[in-house]
Amino acid sequence: MSAVVDFPVKPETRAYLEAFGRHRRNGDPDWLAGYRNRSLARFAELGFPSRRSEAWRYLDLRSLEQRPMLPVEPEGTAVTSTARDQLAEIGLAEPAYRLVLVNGRFSAELSRLDQLPSGVWLGPMETAIAQRPDLIRPGFEAQSVDRPFASLNAAFFADGFVLDVAPGVALKRPVEIVHLSDDDTGGSLHTRSLVVAGRGSRATLVESYTGVGEYWRNDVVELRLGAGSELARVTLVEEGSEALHFGEISATLDEASRLSSFLLLLKGRTVRHEATVRSEGERSHCELNGAFLLSGRQEANILTTVDHAAPGGETREVFKGVATGRAHGAFQGRITVRPGAQKTDAHQLSRNLVLGPRAAIDTKPELEIYADDVKCSHGAAVGDLDEAALFYLRARGIPSDEARRMLIEAFAREAVELVEQAVLREHLQARLVRRLATLEE
Repeated sequence: MSAVVDFPVKPETRAYLEAFGRHRRNGDPDWLAGYRNRSLARFAELGFPSRRSEAWRYLDLRSLEQRPMLPVEPEGTAVTSTARDQLAEIGLAEPAYRLVLVNGRFSAELSRLDQLPSGVWLGPMETAIAQRPDLIRPGFEAQSVDRPFASLNAAFFADGFVLDVAPGVALKRPVEIVHLSDDDTGGSLHTRSLVVAGRGSRATLVESYTGVGEYWRNDVVELRLGAGSELARVTLVEEGSEALHFGEISATLDEASRLSSFLLLLKGRTVRHEATVRSEGERSHCELNGAFLLSGRQEANILTTVDHAAPGGETREVFKGVATGRAHGAFQGRITVRPGAQKTDAHQLSRNLVLGPRAAIDTKPELEIYADDVKCSHGAAVGDLDEAALFYLRARGIPSDEARRMLIEAFAREAVELVEQAVLREHLQARLVRRLATLEE
């Protein structure tokens, strides 16, 4: 039992309930305190998911159940040299509006929020709750918290970011959000963020995640796209070698809006990324693309759900995976076309390379169609490198290891080429090449 809940709880949640009781956030407004309490109660009721759940069948969470990773408490605001080095390594070289979160909290010292154009609000979630409750509160209270780790995030999030782009505003520079971690205490970092693209607005968002040591990052982002708006989002995950990363985005698309998302998973012991998109307006367009490269004992799981509830919507999904050593990757994608969502055009593709007898990749694309005038398809493939291509390269004097690297790079680059912005595409390709250098060591 707990002071927060008055019913029996799942055993694996008790440590988190106790931590919540010890570290209540006294500065929260009443509505947020109530929201946190309800979310924690829901987490205590749901408990940790198991492999019996279809959405979690490819990840083993028993170690996390047995050894809780409790929220990290702030230890001052000084920026360490480790955080500075991480930012220099993973940050964009080109000019951008930059917001940096260190150990889940806003760092004003490392951020660049000056010269924002009129009609754009960018800042930490903690500030937005105080200054923009009219923007934040309705979304929080409307969200379902039936997913256990989203509920845990809602109870414990310390900060995050908010980007609000007014109708008709077009951002010329990308907005860069950098998540750093230099805490090696084995704790958890919970961040919650919101992006609102007003009617007819244009924006590009780049989110990067990196850190050192052992920690658990639990990140939730909500995207709201107004009618005719366009949002391009690029996500780069290069977490610490012992880190867990759970990322979740939920997006709502209004009429004729366009969401283009690209995800590149390169580092982290266990990485899970879930994207849920609801196409509520006619003629909305959704692109969900990405790639993962795994080695050693890494695990990665990508889940996508696109729900077409209005006519004329389009979805394109392309995901590529590479696994070596004893790594395990998985892609689970579902596209649903509701009754009345006629003229939907949706296609989904998962292609994967398994390099070695102990590596594995599972892929499960799905279509659920309840309308009769649609164009929908899905496909999946898992295989090894083309032996004929390898022979061709070796026959021309290219060493075997170099030939393999060239073919793997060409395979993964096909996904990166789907990113439209040249600057971001080049940045991702540079990170990809760096990871390939150690992939089969």
